[in-house]
Amino acid sequence: MHPQFTRRQFIHRSALTAAGAFFVSKRNFAVDSPSGKLRIGVIGVANRAGENLKAVASEDIVALCDVDQNFLAAARQQFPNAKTYSDWRKMFDAEKLDAAVISTTDHTHAVATVAALKKGLHVYCEKPLTHTISEARIVARTARETGLVTQMGTQIHAGENYRRVVELVKTGAIGPVREVHHWVGSVWTGHNRERVNAPAPPHLDWDLWLGPAAERPYSPAYVPAAWRGFWAFGGGAMADMACHHMDLSFWALDLGSPTSIEADGPAVHPEFAAEWLVVRYEFPGRGTQPPVTVTWHNGGKRPKQFAEGLLPKWGDGTLFIGDKGMLLADYGKHLLLPEKDFAGFKRPDPFIPASVGHHREWIDAAKTKKPNTTCNFDYGARLTEAALLGNVAFRTGKKILWDGASGKALNAPEADKFIQHHYRSGWSI
Repeated sequence: MHPQFTRRQFIHRSALTAAGAFFVSKRNFAVDSPSGKLRIGVIGVANRAGENLKAVASEDIVALCDVDQNFLAAARQQFPNAKTYSDWRKMFDAEKLDAAVISTTDHTHAVATVAALKKGLHVYCEKPLTHTISEARIVARTARETGLVTQMGTQIHAGENYRRVVELVKTGAIGPVREVHHWVGSVWTGHNRERVNAPAPPHLDWDLWLGPAAERPYSPAYVPAAWRGFWAFGGGAMADMACHHMDLSFWALDLGSPTSIEADGPAVHPEFAAEWLVVRYEFPGRGTQPPVTVTWHNGGKRPKQFAEGLLPKWGDGTLFIGDKGMLLADYGKHLLLPEKDFAGFKRPDPFIPASVGHHREWIDAAKTKKPNTTCNFDYGARLTEAALLGNVAFRTGKKILWDGASGKALNAPEADKFIQHHYRSGWSI
């Protein structure tokens, strides 16, 4: 493919991906505060959430919300003028905001995000965008209908390395790609957590932490981070990391919905996420691109090319296999293989513009009438859905035949209970 043709494709693709942002001109589309800064309410203020808070600190942090009073007090020291809340619903009702940053547990992403969008707020939400596939579709639809500026927290997407990898794939450096592998070593499971029911500590509002999840007693096995290992709140390493790594194949290969998903793993447990998974996705051809198999590995599993000595001993990463060679990548570097076959290879001139920064993209877009976020909720929902489908296939124990148009497992109606969200009384989306 000629680089100039690819550049046009990329620009067209980006415009389509962000199309929802052009449909509606909301009262909050342009900032009207005297300082010209976004008035932001931040939900979740510590750990990963603290990094997001730091990344938007150039704006006007009007309100801070967290269910943990200790985390909230520490954040208040950094932003003494911000009002503090335990319940984001009260924050939305009380404050005049332009935007919200949502960095809560996975199971509360969707309810907070949809509420923010319906309030007319631009939203930055951590990955995965939602806890279930049904929520991902509702969030994407709501974002399109409101026309607000959105960004999912796949921060590595803004890096230069991913851009250069995408350019190599799109310009045919390794030929048509028919196979991709992604792998991470991380493990999230509740198997190794002793669940002792106990009174919640006084600084934690356990009922608000549960949010829409079914009631259960507090246990230190869940908080502050190990919740990822429990189906009720997270989705294991697949939900945690797939949006970061599969972002590269979705971006480079213009992937949409898979047609089938099949998962290998340990025995399925009704409460605990899997300690390891190998998930195979089949995607149909796209234009002139052939069908492609994308395989996810985690918990110590890796593609066979490592054992065969075909790859250097890198950590987590991605491998594209094309008709003319292979492309190995991680967050910060990449390599064309076999190296001898690419001696003297001339790279295409860069044509994907540099990012101003993942959070900065969202801030700038919210302040102007030129929305240019590259991981908006249309794209983020597709990535999230693919990641969650791996867990659905594993928990169902079947090779899922997936109909992307309807969001149904054609051969496994029992998968619906893992696809659809279920909220306790008093919570809705």
